[in-house]
Amino acid sequence: MNDVVLQVQDLAIAFRQETVVDRIGFQVRRGETFALVGESGSGKSVTALGVMRLLPPAARYLDGRAHLHGEDLLRLPEWRMNRIRGRRIAMIFQDPMTCLNPVRTVGEQIGEVLTLHFGLRGTGRRRRVLELLHQVGIPEPDRRIDSYPHQLSGGQRQRAMIAIALAGEPDLLIADEPTTALDVTIQAQIMALLTRLQRQRQMALWLITHDLGLVADVADRAAVMQQGRILETFERRGDKLFERPQHPYTRKLLAALPQLDAARSRSVATTPPLLQVRDLKVWYPIRKGLLRRVKGYVKAVDGVSFTLERGHTLALVGESGCGKTTLGKAILQLIPATGGRIYFDGEEISTLPRKRRCRDMQIVFQDPFSAMNPRLLVGDIVAEGLVSLRPELSRRERIERVETLLTQVGLPPDARLRYPHEFSGGQRQRICIARALAVDPKLIVCDEPTSALDVSVQRQILDLLRDLQRRFQVSYLFISHDLAVVAEIAHQVAVMRQGRIVELGETGQVLFEPRHPYTRTLLEALPGKGLLARSDPDA
Repeated sequence: MNDVVLQVQDLAIAFRQETVVDRIGFQVRRGETFALVGESGSGKSVTALGVMRLLPPAARYLDGRAHLHGEDLLRLPEWRMNRIRGRRIAMIFQDPMTCLNPVRTVGEQIGEVLTLHFGLRGTGRRRRVLELLHQVGIPEPDRRIDSYPHQLSGGQRQRAMIAIALAGEPDLLIADEPTTALDVTIQAQIMALLTRLQRQRQMALWLITHDLGLVADVADRAAVMQQGRILETFERRGDKLFERPQHPYTRKLLAALPQLDAARSRSVATTPPLLQVRDLKVWYPIRKGLLRRVKGYVKAVDGVSFTLERGHTLALVGESGCGKTTLGKAILQLIPATGGRIYFDGEEISTLPRKRRCRDMQIVFQDPFSAMNPRLLVGDIVAEGLVSLRPELSRRERIERVETLLTQVGLPPDARLRYPHEFSGGQRQRICIARALAVDPKLIVCDEPTSALDVSVQRQILDLLRDLQRRFQVSYLFISHDLAVVAEIAHQVAVMRQGRIVELGETGQVLFEPRHPYTRTLLEALPGKGLLARSDPDA
C-alpha cells in the first residue's frame, strides 16, 4: 500500500438527477500506467475531473473518497486544492488548442506553473522552461519558447501541454485522450515520451482513452467503464493485457477493433476506371520582401498519379501535412491545381459542367458537426443537394427521398425534424453520408470519416460504407492515417509523404509486404498490433 499514489473508493457523481459516475473504485500505483477505457459518455473524463475537483457547479458528489497519498482530495478546502493541482497531481487535457491560452506564449504558460509552485522568476525560470521544452522533444526550444499555440503543430501543442503538466513534478499525471486524432507516428512519439518520463521520475500515470490498441501496448492495468460503472479490470500478464474478457461489453469492444487480416482475404476484381489522376500538382507560392516576390513554393501535392476503379476504394494514407486532404480537394475542384490532369469517367474534369461535377462527386468531411449548419434541420441539410441539382422534385418527393436516405444510413425517418446538436458523433457522420448520397454520386471523398470515433461507432460507419458500396457501386477515395481502418475497407492503398505517393498497391501487399521504408515506419508505429491481428477476442 505504500506504493499506492491514488486510491478512489465508491466515487459517485451526478449532474442534476442523472448519475454519471456510479460508485466506482480503483487505485493507481507509483511507477505504473493505469488505463481507464470506455466509449464517449462512459464517465471517464468526469471521473478524472471529479478527482481533480474541476467539475462545473452543476455537478454533485453523491459519495466517495479519493485519497492522494492518504489525503482525501474530496474533503479539502479550495485553497489547499490549488496547491495540490499542478504540483502533486497534474492533467493533460484532450484538446491542447482549446486548453492553451491563445494570447500567451508557450514559455509564459509553462513558467506560470514554475512561479506558482516553486517561486522561480527571471532567468532561472526561463532556463527551466527551456529544459522542459527540450525534455518533451520540441525542436528549437530557444525559438519555440516565445511562440504562441497557433504557431505550433498538433503534436508540438500536445508536447507543450505535457511540459506544463510536468513543470510541477507531479506524483500522478492524468492523461485524458492524449493521442486522439494524432497520426500514428506522432502518437507513438507522445506515448514513448510519457513512458520515458514516467520511468525517469517513477511517476504514476493514469491514462484515459477509448483506444484499446494503445492501452494494450502501454498499460500495466486497465479498467473498462460503461455508463458510469467499472465492468472489469485487467492485469498485464507477460505481454498480454486483455486476456479472456468476461463481460459482454468488453468482448464487444474487442470484436469491433479493425482487423489487419481483413486485407488478406479481400478479392480485387478488375472494373472500368472511374477516376484517373495524372501528375497532379498543387503548389503554394512563398512570397517574401517588400514587393512580395515569389521566392519558392510549398509543394503540397507534387506529381501524384493513380487510378480508382468503379465500385472500389482507394485509401490515401500518410501523416498530417503530407497532402492527402489537399489532393482530395483538388480532385473535387474545391482548390485549383497547379498542374497535371484529372479524368473522371473518361472525360477531363475541367470540361465537365459544374452541376455534373457536384452531382457525381461528393465529400464527407472529418468533423461532421462543423460540416453542417447548426441552425438547419437535418432534413434540410440532407436535401441541400436535391434542391440545387434536382429542381424537378416536388417538396413531398424531396421529403420521401430524405427519409429513405436516413433509413439507409441507419437513422429513423423522423431524424429529419431534429437539429445536428441532438445527435451523437457517429450519428452526425451518418447524416453527412446521407447528404453525400442524396444526389446519387459515383465518387465520394471520405476525409478521415472515422477519426476520433469510438471503436464500436467506427465499426458501424465502416460497415455502412461497405454496404452502400455493394448496393450502389459507389467509389471511395478514403483519406486516413489509420492503417488498421484502411485494412477493413480499401482495395488499394496509396502511401503519401511530403506531397508524393511513395508506395501504391493492393491493400494486402502494402500492409503485409511493404516495399518503402516509410510504409514500414507507419506499420511499426501502429498501436496494439497484437489485438489488430486477431479475430477472436478470447484468443
